[in-house]
Amino acid sequence: MMNPAHILVVDDHREIRELIAKLLAKEGFRVTTAADGRAMYKSLESYKINLIILDLMLPVEDGLSLCRQLRMESSDIPIIMLTAKGDEIDRVLGLEMGADDYIAKPFGSRELVARIKAVLRRSQSLLRPRTQIKTKRCRFKGWVFDTAKRELIDKDGEAIPLSTGEYDLLLVFVQHPHVVLSRDQLLDLAKGRNATPFDRSIDSQVSRLRRKIGDDGKDPKIIKTVWGGGYVFTPSVSIE
Repeated sequence: MMNPAHILVVDDHREIRELIAKLLAKEGFRVTTAADGRAMYKSLESYKINLIILDLMLPVEDGLSLCRQLRMESSDIPIIMLTAKGDEIDRVLGLEMGADDYIAKPFGSRELVARIKAVLRRSQSLLRPRTQIKTKRCRFKGWVFDTAKRELIDKDGEAIPLSTGEYDLLLVFVQHPHVVLSRDQLLDLAKGRNATPFDRSIDSQVSRLRRKIGDDGKDPKIIKTVWGGGYVFTPSVSIE
């Protein structure tokens, strides 16, 4: 594996730490382990960590608190919460604190590796805008998108207000014209850490945005659906 991802495993049970470390090393990952929050922060200071596997039940400071602290510090390192509990409330709390995924003990090795690879793919798929919006007006297909006023202007000069969700989504599209974007990518690019793995609002936002720009939902020409892939913004975009 070229430039293998570096995984930090934080669990107070030595046997579990060693088991996960051996499993991930066998899969080609670099692995560092830590028994508690203090050791976790030391590792973060010493290494460039690509993903944290964080146990919920830790001594002194639990995994939820550590996850919350990392997000408050604006850290965007992907986090997979690990716990022996299967309660829905634990999963919801972990996601609300900013975790990217959740897996309950006992777990299979295949499941753990698959989840790690999925979260890494998702985090690495955050695209830098191909079109940097340095000015305030973008033109596409006869429309003018005014990013300062957060509105659309049609061919007749009539301003059409946008909701926050519609604005964020359209901004992503004009920054990535002709690029197929999955729902996960759109969620991450438009909503950042406010998105959860269970958020399916993108489809409804796309439908509303299509109506705003006069794009036929049954046969869209501007925001096309790519079956099994996501959506693609087809017009060329000019920046003023």
